[in-house]
Amino acid sequence: MQSYGVRLVDPKAGADSRRGGAGPSDHKAMTIDGMTVMVPVHTAPAFESPYLVEKPDAFGRSRVRRDDLVLGEVTFPLQPAFYGLKTADGIPYSKIAVLHGADVLATTVLQTCIRYQSRTKTCQFCAIGQSLAAGRTVERKTPAQLAEVAEAAVRLDGVKHMVMTTGTPPTRDRGAAILAESAAAVKAAVDLPIQAQCEPPDTDAWFARMKDAGVDALGMHLEAVTPEVRKAIMPGKAEVSVERYMEAFAAAVPVFGRGQVSTYILAGLGDTREAILAMSERLIALGVYPFVVPFVPISGTPLESHPTPAPGFMHEILKPLAAMLRAGGLKSTDIKAGCGKCGACSALSTYEREGAA
Repeated sequence: MQSYGVRLVDPKAGADSRRGGAGPSDHKAMTIDGMTVMVPVHTAPAFESPYLVEKPDAFGRSRVRRDDLVLGEVTFPLQPAFYGLKTADGIPYSKIAVLHGADVLATTVLQTCIRYQSRTKTCQFCAIGQSLAAGRTVERKTPAQLAEVAEAAVRLDGVKHMVMTTGTPPTRDRGAAILAESAAAVKAAVDLPIQAQCEPPDTDAWFARMKDAGVDALGMHLEAVTPEVRKAIMPGKAEVSVERYMEAFAAAVPVFGRGQVSTYILAGLGDTREAILAMSERLIALGVYPFVVPFVPISGTPLESHPTPAPGFMHEILKPLAAMLRAGGLKSTDIKAGCGKCGACSALSTYEREGAA
């Protein structure tokens, strides 16, 4: 379902789906066998998906069909209560932060990026500017706003951890500074584990500063692992070399701890299975959790018609990767906050559990 997406008979079931933004985008949260996953619903492959999710019954359950075969049931998380509130300055909370999965509060602190403004530098898969242009968010979330929304999300909806990402600003810290001040404000308001996500900053000293500010886990996302794919898919971001990422990972792990530093890898952009697993092996040796997810093409981006990876391709990566994670002593359940802990955008955590059984 994550590779092909699904067609919805009732698009309004459960909480609103995500369109545009920093990701996961064009998805809808669905709960299957007690686990909440993000499934594409607004993408080109989803419109032609063999999977159909029927209208919910009186108990909120929807059957999943493939042709005439009923495969199982899903339910949809309800709209969170904090979405109905506004900040002290009148901005709807849903424009400050949103619910991901079942219990993750997510925000893009800075909804602009130096790379997004140029066709020659932009990441071809990115839609960070779409939700801003559509008025679904605000460009800069202040620390006070984030603290206000985070407190309400914990109190009203039982949110368990928070993800703070950012577009890359025109500063050498690459977003670390605004993430640190935002985390400090949230931690002053509510005890909520936080993952911050940014490109490697100009100096490794930022890792201790972020940790001291209240950041519990750090994400620095490679997206693609080979230089040729990185240059083709994200020409601006590729200017920060893979080796700089590896240096930053090596410096960040002693600060945050093994398994508390992670990287997003998008399978299906052109990297081979062998390349992804070889990079994952290097990362795990450093204590970095490689969160491998199937690439999802987002409408309105240059890659909107790019094919999604086949389920078999993902299986050939995720099964051995889960074994590598177990051998390296890294588990998604041990991550304090963030995408790897949530796991809703990939089946990786399922492979971890199956291999451990």
